[in-house]
Formats: sequence, C-alpha cells, structure tokens
Amino acid sequence: MRTFLTSALLALSGFCCLSVASAGDIRIGLAEALTGPASQYGVPIRNGFLLAQEELNAKGGINGNRIVLVEEDERGKKEEAINVYKKLIYQDKVLMIFGPTLSNSMFAAGPIAEAAHVVAFGTSNTASGITDIGPYVFRSSPMEADVVPVTLKAAIKRLGLHKVGIIYGNDDAFTKSGYDVFRQALEAQHIRVVDTETYSKGDVDFKAQLTKLKAEAPDAIVCPCLAEEGANILIQARALGITVPFIGGNGFNTPKLLENAKTAAEGTIVGSPWFDGNPSPENQRFIAAYRKKFGSDPNQFSAQGYDALFIVAEALRKIHLTGQLAQDRQALRDALPAIQYAGATGRFAFRPAPLHNGKPGGYDADQTPFVYIVKNGKFALLK
Repeated sequence: MRTFLTSALLALSGFCCLSVASAGDIRIGLAEALTGPASQYGVPIRNGFLLAQEELNAKGGINGNRIVLVEEDERGKKEEAINVYKKLIYQDKVLMIFGPTLSNSMFAAGPIAEAAHVVAFGTSNTASGITDIGPYVFRSSPMEADVVPVTLKAAIKRLGLHKVGIIYGNDDAFTKSGYDVFRQALEAQHIRVVDTETYSKGDVDFKAQLTKLKAEAPDAIVCPCLAEEGANILIQARALGITVPFIGGNGFNTPKLLENAKTAAEGTIVGSPWFDGNPSPENQRFIAAYRKKFGSDPNQFSAQGYDALFIVAEALRKIHLTGQLAQDRQALRDALPAIQYAGATGRFAFRPAPLHNGKPGGYDADQTPFVYIVKNGKFALLK
C-alpha cells in the first residue's frame, strides 16, 4: 500500500511539474527575501511580480509563450543570494534574474550573473555602485543619489533646516551608501551636520547615540537606515524626548515602519519613486488589481516589481527567442536599454551608468521621485 501511494504521489508530482513549465515557457528567476527581516521588502516585491505575471499570461504571454517565475528565497543574506543565483543560472537555466532584495546581496551575487552573461535586474537596490558591476546589471529602483537631494530640498523648504544630526549603520552597503549620499547633499545645500553617530547591523539599543544627537539640538535627524532599525531608533528617540523630525532614505519606504514605530514616525520625511495617490490610469489599475488579488494595499516595492516584469516583457516582444539559451540571454540584454515604459511608478527609462575604471557598467533608473511625510499614521504627499 505504501509503495502504491508513493508511486502515485511521484506520478502526480511529475504531472504537476509538467503543468508548471513547458517547452514554450519563458523561465525567469525571482530571487527575493521571502523570510527573515528583509521579507518586509521581498514579499511585497514578489506579490507585484505575481500580479504582473498573471496579467501578462492572461493576455497570451509573450507571443503565445507563458512567463514562468522560478522563485527562490535568498533571505536577505549575501551568501544565500550567491547560492540562489548559481542555482537559477546553472541548474534552472533561467533567461534572466530579478532581485535580490538588498543592495548588499546584489553586490555579492551580481558578479555571478555578470560572469555568466545573464541579466541581473534589481527592483529595490538603491546603493551607489550597483551598476558598476557590469553591463548585465540593470535596476528599476532609482538610486539614493537621485532621490536624496530631492527629498532633502523638500525637507529644507518644509522645516527651514539649518543643522542636522545623522545616525546610520556603518557596516552595511545600503546604509553606508545612503549616508554618503546624504552627506554630499547636505554639503551641497549648505546644511551643517552637528553630529554623526553609527551603529552595527543587529544592534537594538540606540539610546547612547541618540542622547549625543539630542545634546547637539539639531533641527532634524537624518537616518539612512533599514526600517527594522529605523523603527527602533524612532521609538527610542521619542522616549528620550527628541521631538524633531527624521529624514529617511529608501529603507523607510515600507508600511512596516509605520506599523512598528506607530506615532513615533509622525513627521518623518522620505522620498519614493511611487505614490499611491498618483491619479494615472496605470497606477490606479495596479492598486485596484493588487487589492483584489492580495486583500491589502500595495507599496513602493510591489509597484516596482510589478512594473519591472512589464518592462522586461516589452524587451521580450522586440526579440526573437531561439531556444538557444546563451543567444537569448544576450538578445534580452541588448534590447533592454532602449525600453521606455509608463506604469504604476510613472514614466520610466534606463540610463547608462558612467564608466567605471574605464569599463562600461550597467543601467540605472531614470525616474523622478515623490516626497512623502508621515501624517496621521500614513504616508502623505509632501506639498
């Protein structure tokens, strides 16, 4: 009886696998943090991709070929991202890879794709230097270097800033890059930095750093942090009697910040490439479809994932897939740079990264950001 059941289950699993992928399918890797702290970004990204996949396939896919997302959980860890990339490229033989979620992980895994001549496409990587990896690395997420100056200019106008304090993690590529960009932007706009405090990844007690910042009486505190640390910093700052606003980077662009920090997040200012109140038909259709499918509101990360699959679909429609994997991978890479698209995040195009050590890099997002302020527990457009 056990042998029969085992055989039946194996046969059923084989049938299921055949139904998931067929010879005409376009297999695309999706490497995201689906568990662990970074899943607050990775899960919404995955949801955006799933919605886009469903919509594209419902309309016939790409020239009659279905898009199949081959998902892997890289858990927001560099080592996992490397392993996942190797599996997707060499074992699953995907056409290209979306992800990983964090900039740290892309710095680690991106070179694997570059060496294999496979497109690595980030939708949430904003650190400077990502596309220096090489010409097979793309991203649809605007760099902090593009978003921060716009955010800071709006904050200065709103708050009348003259001096700020800074707190950031100095052992993480994303937060370190965010600090560098904020520091340059503050200097360019003649805002004095009265104190800079650092912490290490995994820290949960920030009271010593915040006490030093409080003593300098800044007009605001700049915090280019991920949301997990950011929420703790906000809560502990308010407990210490710090009432000035915080200015965050891309890591603050998640409802998790508001859920965890609650009223401590009021008045926080942050830039984003997506605004749920954008009245464009593309954005409103996306929001309605996302709510219907997942029963919750989308965020920036789900919108960027959603748009990214449509951007790649546009490139796929411009090439002829031969079934020769290396040839098809190259054809997709060559078609992507010219793609322009109007989606949930607005008008999008790529721009080539500057030469790095005399060598060409990949392609960055060319997109105008919005600026938010947290008001009554929600992100609202800063006017």
